[in-house]
Amino acid sequence: MKTIAIIGAGTMGNGIAHTFAQNGFVVKLIDVSEKALDRAMETIANNLNRMVTKGTITTDIFAKTITNIITYTDMKDGVTGVDFVIEAATEDLDLKLAIFKQLNEFCPHNTIFATNTSSISITQIAAVVAHPERVIGMHFMNPVPLMPLVEVIKGYNTSDEVVEITLALAKKLEKTAVTVQDYPGFVANRILMPMINEAIETLYNQVAGVHEIDAVMKLGMSHPMGPLQLADFIGLDVCLSIMNVMHDGFKNPKYAPCPLLVNMVNAKKLGVKSGEGFYDYRESKKAEKVSKQFSK
Repeated sequence: MKTIAIIGAGTMGNGIAHTFAQNGFVVKLIDVSEKALDRAMETIANNLNRMVTKGTITTDIFAKTITNIITYTDMKDGVTGVDFVIEAATEDLDLKLAIFKQLNEFCPHNTIFATNTSSISITQIAAVVAHPERVIGMHFMNPVPLMPLVEVIKGYNTSDEVVEITLALAKKLEKTAVTVQDYPGFVANRILMPMINEAIETLYNQVAGVHEIDAVMKLGMSHPMGPLQLADFIGLDVCLSIMNVMHDGFKNPKYAPCPLLVNMVNAKKLGVKSGEGFYDYRESKKAEKVSKQFSK
């Protein structure tokens, strides 16, 4: 298995493409937008350049990694001749179902389909595919080239063989794979997102300010970044989407998203990607300046 198709050239898609290509795989990177593909290749090149500057890779590895990635705007062309496909599109159920219906049409029955979803049911996605035993979750962490974890999610029908193939693939990427069962939020986000949501509730209830909440978690709990900064980094729209998936899935009020989170997403204050969230990123991406709304 040396050729992998990746659907979606956004932050996660280009990170996954970079990681596979750097580890010797031929990557067919697919997106409906030519501009998105161009941005992805530019991002990958910039990230590789930084690695060369730091001495973590050679210029030869840089060149081979870029050469290993081929871009496509046509889904059928992109998935032809591959044994393993990873979907890394936007975290939207309808979009993912549409993609998997296309994969079911374009690929032979023995092609393995993985999704990088961080919270949506693998079993629900697999339901639109013939031979649902070949569908699995492969949840990479951002930034993909640097983060060592891959959460491998076994759907209700996922075969043991497909799990073993996916674990072996993660090992070839020098990642640590952890196998989990298919329940809303899996493990990573089932634990992480309620913590982030509670941090937002703490701010909403005026218990403490943005800097103070993040400082407590960084200095007191040894977190590398505070939960509000992390929410900005993930994207507040993504956080809200995951909270909604868990709230819908468990029907438990403890997973209800904080009204402040809902309002910020409605106001398009999404964090780093929009230039402002709990922090203002218009001058610096280092979360040094608290957003004006919370600095009074």
